[in-house]
Amino acid sequence: MVKQATLQSQKETTFEDSKFALENHDLPNQVMASSSRDQIQEVIAVTQLTVPTCICLNFDDLKCFETVEHQYERWGVIFDNCLAIQPSNPAFPTHSGLTVLMSSPKSKFLVATFSYPVNCVSSLVTSSQRLVLSAYNRDGQLLAQTILPTGNLANTDSSMPPNALLSVTAKNIHSVTFSAFDGQFTLDNFRFCI
Repeated sequence: MVKQATLQSQKETTFEDSKFALENHDLPNQVMASSSRDQIQEVIAVTQLTVPTCICLNFDDLKCFETVEHQYERWGVIFDNCLAIQPSNPAFPTHSGLTVLMSSPKSKFLVATFSYPVNCVSSLVTSSQRLVLSAYNRDGQLLAQTILPTGNLANTDSSMPPNALLSVTAKNIHSVTFSAFDGQFTLDNFRFCI
């Protein structure tokens, strides 16, 4: 069973409310999605889905310093203000592979917009400051929000390890925003469920 931090409109959850083991976050019917055009797995038609399907994005096909926007559009997500990097700073370790996403050119936020509504979005995050993950409906109304209350850089005295799992769950999520106020952050293992 997967534990999720669920939030209804004006309710706010903290990192402690949404903690759970990454091993328990593996979901049935998960598709590992790459930006590569020659990927073997087929794209799943949303209209044919009868059980929840989760898509976990593999960033290792991206080139370092590549602007990330439409590379995963065929999987149902478009990014804004996003750059692929292979961190040279040990304070921002990767969890799997070499490549992660970071906000750029503006350092405070990163947006993911979905082609069709999703019900859950999660990512492993490493941040120098407090980080907020917010989910919105088609009209831009806040549906859910979860917070990493403080920075979690590696090799610091932070009480939280790097690559902490943040997730939001709500019906009809059309976009999510990761926001760090005056800080840098990276995303790894970005996953969304239909």
